[in-house]
Amino acid sequence: MSGQPDLENLEGLWALHHGQWRHPQQITSHWEAARDTDPDLLKFRVKGAWWDTLAECGITLLVTREYEHLVMALQVSGGKPQVSYMRMPHPSGLVVNRQENTVHIASTRNPNQVFDLKPVTGLMPRSDVQQPELIDRPLVPVSSRFLPGCFYLHDLAIIGGELFANSVGQNAVVKLARDSAPERVWWPRGIETEAGPDFSKNYLQVNSIAAGDDLAGSFFSASAATISARRPGHKNFPVDKRGVIFSGATREPVATGLTRPHSARFYGSEIWVDNSGYGELGFAQDGRFKPFLRLPGWTRGLAFYKNIAFVGTSRVIPRFKQYAPGLDVEKSLCGLHAVDMESGKILGSLTWPYGNQIFAIDWASRDAITGFPFSATAKRQTNREKELFYSFQTFY
Repeated sequence: MSGQPDLENLEGLWALHHGQWRHPQQITSHWEAARDTDPDLLKFRVKGAWWDTLAECGITLLVTREYEHLVMALQVSGGKPQVSYMRMPHPSGLVVNRQENTVHIASTRNPNQVFDLKPVTGLMPRSDVQQPELIDRPLVPVSSRFLPGCFYLHDLAIIGGELFANSVGQNAVVKLARDSAPERVWWPRGIETEAGPDFSKNYLQVNSIAAGDDLAGSFFSASAATISARRPGHKNFPVDKRGVIFSGATREPVATGLTRPHSARFYGSEIWVDNSGYGELGFAQDGRFKPFLRLPGWTRGLAFYKNIAFVGTSRVIPRFKQYAPGLDVEKSLCGLHAVDMESGKILGSLTWPYGNQIFAIDWASRDAITGFPFSATAKRQTNREKELFYSFQTFY
């Protein structure tokens, strides 16, 4: 090319560049479009004693909505419901390390990421801005690490103080140490061949972790027990009653009869799990899945607080309707349900009419973590958000 560029055009281009990447939502999610959140996605409906239950628990509930690229936080403060959010590419697994006051979230686009977030505990003294009054402890990201897309991360868990994840693309569980490469530490016996374990493809959809004191004392859900020619994602992959829960100690199934299970968790000494394809919550007993109650949608996401179970339900993506043989797909809801574990009664529900998929649920003390910096229930104060991110501190 010859000649000089037109200065007027250059100034317009420079002005465009100058205005880009100016909002904290864009920076925190590494995603320029994150500031343009469809307000319909944040609309919700409540039924029953949802807010009363959350208030009595004194917790902040954290939820990933993977296909809407949203992480939500819900709590009650001063008698008023508070809902906040953060944008993130396809968030799936979420776990709260309540000892370290850290939240970890898996983001499963290619490449995968794991975000580490901490609550704001104060503001650095500054004289160059009007600093907001810090009346809450919102979560902000303090680090993000990238992993190969073939890891296909799903559930996250804290075991023995360390972070672990399902690497669904490898049919394995990986340890995500802070200062070393990810390490495969567990896999089911069903992927072992004469040539050794086959980590090269997703065969079983090993997708959740019921975290015990160590790996041997933990359990893992999967959609199948052994390798076959038909794999997850294939339209003819058999799912009905083919799902299992694996023992960490033996690497063999300890419960069968599930259909696309997710979110295995301990409640007391029992292993509970979402039987997604039938919209059920239940537990493992005598080698089989025992349903406890049925909910209106694809059950996924499960967290226990004392005698309350918080369970997620999702809509069914049309191309995957064959994975939900026990559901009325048209009546499925995207939302959260508080269940009394003693009576089996649904105490209250919150649903998102424009929502799609819930993946993970966990909780933190309301005194330690109040949510995210971006409010879904109050008028957005973008200047306050910018000032918060300008001088936040996340240590005591």
